Amino acid sequence: MFELSQLRCFVAVAEDLHFGRAAARLNMTQPPLSRQVQLLEHALDMLLLERTSRSVRLTPGGRAFLPEARRIMVLAEGAAMAARRVARGELGSIALGCTAAASYSLLPRLLAFTATRLPGIDVVLKEMVTADQLEALAGGRLDLGLLRQPLDPRVVEAVCVQREHLLLAVPRGHRLASGPEPSIADLDRQPLIMWSPVEARYFYDLIAGLCTAADIVPAHVQYITQTHTMLALVSAGLGLALVPEAARALHFERVVLRPVRSRRQAVAELHLVWRRDNSNPALPTFRDAVLAEFRAGEPE
Repeated sequence: MFELSQLRCFVAVAEDLHFGRAAARLNMTQPPLSRQVQLLEHALDMLLLERTSRSVRLTPGGRAFLPEARRIMVLAEGAAMAARRVARGELGSIALGCTAAASYSLLPRLLAFTATRLPGIDVVLKEMVTADQLEALAGGRLDLGLLRQPLDPRVVEAVCVQREHLLLAVPRGHRLASGPEPSIADLDRQPLIMWSPVEARYFYDLIAGLCTAADIVPAHVQYITQTHTMLALVSAGLGLALVPEAARALHFERVVLRPVRSRRQAVAELHLVWRRDNSNPALPTFRDAVLAEFRAGEPE
């Protein structure tokens, strides 16, 4: 089998048709150049060049082999360049987990940004609730997650990339759908479509804390995991709901979304999360670009 160095020497001589000029171009002396071409001819079991004391000419076999030799060299150089780019994090793939709510606002902007800024990195999306994302991160099935808290800082690192106020979702025609800005206290004894304490623990704890601070007890009618399902139930007149601002993108015709006053700050955070020991070379490049563009400021 021949070597790339032998191909390189043959191509140089074939292009210059002169061993001396080809050797100078390759920054080597003529004897080792001639030896490399001879080794290539031996490996191919054919004569590539006709040599005389006055001239060098390609044989018919040499003319046929020259474009193939060039093609092999281009492929080899391309493979080496691609490998270097992968090692530098310029090429590769990122498995990105996201909650359904993240796809309403932040995710489309993030993907549009990375497609332009990091065209060599493919993003494989996996929609999961926070608990499943944390499990997938721990198991190495995700490189990054867009998720809510709680997070264990001993296992993962996280940076807030979005803060959004909670809105009160009210059926059109309900007394809280218009008039003065409603408050958390207005939910006392009201039918409330609540987040699941298991699959949506972050929102459950956040809203339960708001209700406790306001000293109210809503009447929970359903426990739901996804924003669009909550809004569908509100649209059907089954109750009220507290949802993140991203819900505005869903446009339920029979649902009114209103800011809501509360004693405690009614703000939901979304974090970009990764494992400290992730060895994917594309991760630092992708993560740092995203954080430079989307890192959330301090809460208001």
